[in-house]
Order: sequence, then C-alpha cells, then structure tokens
Amino acid sequence: MTGRNLRTLVVGIDAACEGVLDPMFERGLLPNLRSLVESGVAGPLESQVPPWTPSAWPSLFTGTNPGKHGAYSFLRYEGYDWDVLDATDVEEPALWDILDARGLSSVVVNVPVTAPPSAIDGAIVPGFTAPEAPPCHPDGLLADVEDAIGEYRVYSREEFNSRASPTTRHVEYMKLVRMRGKAFRYLCERFDPDFGFVQFQQSDTVVHDMPGDLDELRVVYQAIDMQLGRILEECDPDTVFVVSDHGIGPYAGQEFRVNAFLRDRGYLETTRSGQGRPSWVPIFHDRLSGDEGDDDRPLAARTLDRGMAVAGRAGVTPDRLVALLSRVGLDDAVTRLLPASLVQAAAGEEQVDFAASRAYMRLPVELGVRINLEGREPEGVVPPERYEALREELIDLLSSVRTPAGDPVFERVVPREEVFSGPNLEDAVDVVTIPANYDQFPSARLGADHFGPPNEPWNHKRDGILVAAGAGVDTAADVDGAHLLDVAPTVLASLGVPASDRMDGRVLDPVAPVGEATYPRPGPREDRTGDTGYSVENRLADLGYLE
Repeated sequence: MTGRNLRTLVVGIDAACEGVLDPMFERGLLPNLRSLVESGVAGPLESQVPPWTPSAWPSLFTGTNPGKHGAYSFLRYEGYDWDVLDATDVEEPALWDILDARGLSSVVVNVPVTAPPSAIDGAIVPGFTAPEAPPCHPDGLLADVEDAIGEYRVYSREEFNSRASPTTRHVEYMKLVRMRGKAFRYLCERFDPDFGFVQFQQSDTVVHDMPGDLDELRVVYQAIDMQLGRILEECDPDTVFVVSDHGIGPYAGQEFRVNAFLRDRGYLETTRSGQGRPSWVPIFHDRLSGDEGDDDRPLAARTLDRGMAVAGRAGVTPDRLVALLSRVGLDDAVTRLLPASLVQAAAGEEQVDFAASRAYMRLPVELGVRINLEGREPEGVVPPERYEALREELIDLLSSVRTPAGDPVFERVVPREEVFSGPNLEDAVDVVTIPANYDQFPSARLGADHFGPPNEPWNHKRDGILVAAGAGVDTAADVDGAHLLDVAPTVLASLGVPASDRMDGRVLDPVAPVGEATYPRPGPREDRTGDTGYSVENRLADLGYLE
C-alpha cells in the first residue's frame, strides 16, 4: 500500500487494563500487543473522574479535564432538561485539530464523541454517541468506506436485543472489530496521514453484555490484536501508543442508592407523577401519544415522544423500548436512570422530583450530587447564601456512609473544585463522590433499601493501560504515574508539536517535550454543527436505539 507516512499511531482499546491483559499475555494470546509492550514501555494509565467513555475519551484526546472541555457524562444539561452529548459539546481542540493547525494530517476512526466531525486535513469516522451511519469528514466518506470494505456500522445489530444468543453477540463483536481495522487501513492508504487514531469499543461492550464470560472476552481481545497486527504491518507507523480510557473488573462491593439515601435524610423529594420530572422521560401515556400540538414540555421529552410514536408504529412495546435504550448507556450498567424512570413512570412508582429537591444524583456516571441552586437551576430551591453550608453538610454526611459490612462506600467526597477546573466548572456536580476502590457502585435508583448487590458484576475501574513504542520513545524511561491527561501532550510531542498551554497533562518521560503553544478553542455550538442532517430532534432515533 502507499500509506507509509504514518508517523504516530494511537490505538484506543476501551477498558483495557493489566487485570484483563496480563492473563492473556501469560498465555501468549495477544502477540502483537505483547510485542509492543516488550519493545517499548508500558504501565497503568490512571483515568479521570468520572472514568466513563463519553467524558474520559474527550479528556484523553484534548489533554484537559472536564471542567475545561465540558463533557461530563452521556448527556448535557440545560437546567433539568437534557440532550445526548456530541462533539459540539467538547470545548477544547482535539489532537487532530491541533495537528491540522500545524499542517499535519490525520485519520480518526471510531473515537467516541467525535460526531459531528471537525473539518481537518484527513478523515474522521465518528464512534460512540454518534448516530448510526454517522456524518463523516469529508462529506460522502462513509459511502466511500463502504464501497471499499463493505458494510460499516457504529453499533451492533444485536446491541439492543436482550434476547440475542451468545453466538449471535459473538458474530457481531467480530464484525465490528474487523470493520474498525479495515476502515482505518483503507483510510490510511487513501489519505496517507501523519497521524492515525483508531478505537475499539467492543472490549468494553462485551463485559457489559456478558460479564464474567472470560472466554468471550479473550476472543474479542484476540480479534483486536489481529487487527492491531495488520495495522502495524500495512500502515508501518514510526511511533505507537496503545491507550485505554479506564479499566474494568469485578465488583465485590455494594450498590449504594444515593437518591434513596438523600430522600430518607430529607434532601430529596419524590413524586408518582410525570409532572415532577420535567427533564426526564415523560410518563408513559404522554410519550405514547406523540401529540406535538401546543407542547411546551422540554426538548428531551418531546424528542422521546416522537421516538415513541415511531417505535409504536414499528410495533415496539414499552418493555422493548427499555431494552433498546439500555444500550445507550442510560442504565445502571452505566446510567440506569433513564430506563428506570420509564419503568417507574409507567407503573406510577416513586420518582425523583428534581425541581422540588434540594440535592439529587442525576446520573450514576457523574459520580456526584447536584444541588438545586436558586438562580442556577430553573426552579432552584436552595438560596445562594445556603449553598456552601449545604454542600459541607452533604460532604460530611456522604463521607460517613458505610456498607452493611462496615466498609466505606466512598474513598473521597469533596467539593467539585478539588477535582475539576475551568470555564465549564459550573456544569459539574457540586459534590464529587469517588467510590472506594471503584468496588462500590453509587446508583441513582430509588427504593426502600439503601444498599443492594451491584446491578452489574463487572464495571469500570480507575486504571487503564498505556503502551509506547517505536521512534522517539526512550525505553530506559518509565511511565510511572501516567494519567489520562498526559496522553495528548505526549502524542503531540512525538510529532514535534507543542502541547496546548491549557492542557492539564504533561509529556511523559519516554518522549522529549517540545514546549507549549496557544491554540484557539472551538467556536460556539451553532457554528460547528454544519449541514449534516444531524438534528437534535432526531438524535435518539438516529442513534439506532429505535428500530
């Protein structure tokens, strides 16, 4: 092939960590990845808070914390209302944007939170949170990819089918892994880029779909390793980084139901009516009606009504819808709140009344509690002069929580300023709750009991993996203390490009730093959406979660 100018390659393997990889290395199952480890430097890569895909990957590819780039979870909020996160919510330049400004080209495939894509010298095929058949750069690229390699999809055809057999899931995992490798190799040949970034998501998906199935996990990693080998052979990169956004592993602790705890302590109000939840899924019959007439409900509710109308015409039942939405990441495996509210509303069960509460957990993946502050939230009930006192009260209260076995639920409970910094600090939770050893799971569910078994036996852990090999990598140095935020400045340095002076990370010791420079932040959302057909109103349906 002609694509022999790939100077730096980044391979993202979602949820890869030593606990998963080491047993496979010992059995000789991942020869290509192990070869990179042995020829370069490797070690744990500490993730951020929160260590979940839609926030952690933007932190990795911008080198900034969520307080600067603005992506905290699967959703963005305006008051109590929400919408699905996309690339226009990321307010710091990505690696490929900086390289473009320096005259270097890139090919980016399947990296989460990259739709709609930015216009760069090169190609972008977005990943997780994009719609199926995503807008790509340049226009028409997806059709070219499919002409060259065959079908290309972001999500599995069985991703939303809870009845899918293990065999069917396996086939889909293999297809998606191959699609990533084939698309990346084709685009490298076509564009001959300086930089390439390809991400594999199925290493995380398989654990959420089939927790504890180590045989299927092994097969998925072997498929990724095979694609890695072909990429290394055909694209011939000078320098290679393998990175993950977080780790994963079994949870031996408890699920702690934060909202139930806050309710019973008098901080949170509940309702059995959809009127109390203006920003979440409206009650069941309202969503089924699909009547847009003089509808003044929030956009999220109206969007789901339209989706429910489409679903109803296609024969999708409420139970089916819950199964479909569970793979968006809006369940307790990642954020159970959305489908839980659907089920609760349909049954007239207790729900969080956000507007009437003083404090609440919006989503588990935010890892924290939001205060319903007057002047900030549409119906805030906490006066500004009470904010700090209430926050300290919540910190003290949550810090003291113990499991039935007497173990602390949280490793740290701190004000958001101790974790985040930047112009988007106001979008963070007010109180950050970091689980003890990431072995306890803070849940947003309500219920009579404050504790229960983890909804998923495997879930995210703090430490991922970092491997660096090839030209410009000093194998005598180490990567001790490497953090997710260090990846972007280190990758830029491998290309001789200065890091942004707003980056929070550092250039890791195996790569020589080349200084800092100032790069512009992306423009306002409305200036970056482009004419892609990627409308807010259609986003949930376009994601592929409504058939």
